[in-house]
Amino acid sequence: MSLRNQLERNGSWLFRHRSYLPLVAIPVFLACLPSFTYLGASHALNEAWQMVCLMISFAGLAVRIITVGRAPLGTSGRNTREQVAQTLTTTGIYSVVRHPLYLGNYLILTGMALWPHVWWLAVLSSCVFTLYYERIMLAEEAFLRGRFGDAFETWAAATPAFLPRLRGWKPSPVTFCWRTVLQREYNAFILITGVFFVFDMIGDCFAERRWHVGSGWFAVFIASFVIFATLRTLKKRTRLLQVEGR
Repeated sequence: MSLRNQLERNGSWLFRHRSYLPLVAIPVFLACLPSFTYLGASHALNEAWQMVCLMISFAGLAVRIITVGRAPLGTSGRNTREQVAQTLTTTGIYSVVRHPLYLGNYLILTGMALWPHVWWLAVLSSCVFTLYYERIMLAEEAFLRGRFGDAFETWAAATPAFLPRLRGWKPSPVTFCWRTVLQREYNAFILITGVFFVFDMIGDCFAERRWHVGSGWFAVFIASFVIFATLRTLKKRTRLLQVEGR
C-alpha cells in the first residue's frame, strides 16, 4: 500500500472516531494544572489572559457557526460512519478555505491550550492537531476527488486547505439559518464554557492552595448549561429546530 493510501486509510479511521479520540488529551491538559500559578503573580492579569483565551475559542465557534449556518443538506454534518457529500460547496466560507470546520476546531483547541500559559502545551496541541486532522482532511479530499472529479480539482487549486485567503469571497446562495446552528453547535458551546469553568476552578485551587470557585465563571457555566439543556431538549423531543432541506 502506498504511503498516500495508508494516510487516507488512517484518516478514514480517525474520521469515524473523531467524536471520541480527542478525549485522550484531557489527562495532558489536567497534568498542567497542579503547577498552575497566576500569570505575573496577579489574579487580575490572569483573568484578562483567560478572557483572551476564551475569545480565541469563541472565534473558533464563530467560524463553525458561519460554516454550519449556510450548509446545504448533506454537508457539514456530524456523520461518523462514512463520508457524505451530496454537493460540492465552493461558496461562502468554502470559497476562502477548504476545511473551515477544522479551522474552527483548531481555534477552539488553541484557546484552551493557551489558558494554562504553558508554552509546550500549546506547541504539543498544534503538532498533534496537525498530525490528526491532516489525515482526516486527506481522506475527505480523496472522497471528494473521486465523487466530483475536475470540479474538486479546480476548487482545490484555487482555495487554501486550512489558512484562509484574505480575498476572493463568493457569497453563498444558501440562506443563513440560526435554527440549524442551534441544533448542531450547542455541544461545542457547552464544551468551551465547561472546559474554561473547570480550568478556572482547578487552577484557582492550586494557585491559592484552597478550594475556590469563581462566581463569575460559575454563573457563566450555569447559564451555558441551561442553554445547552434547553437546546438539547428541543432537538431531541420537538421539531422546532428542524429545517427542511438542511
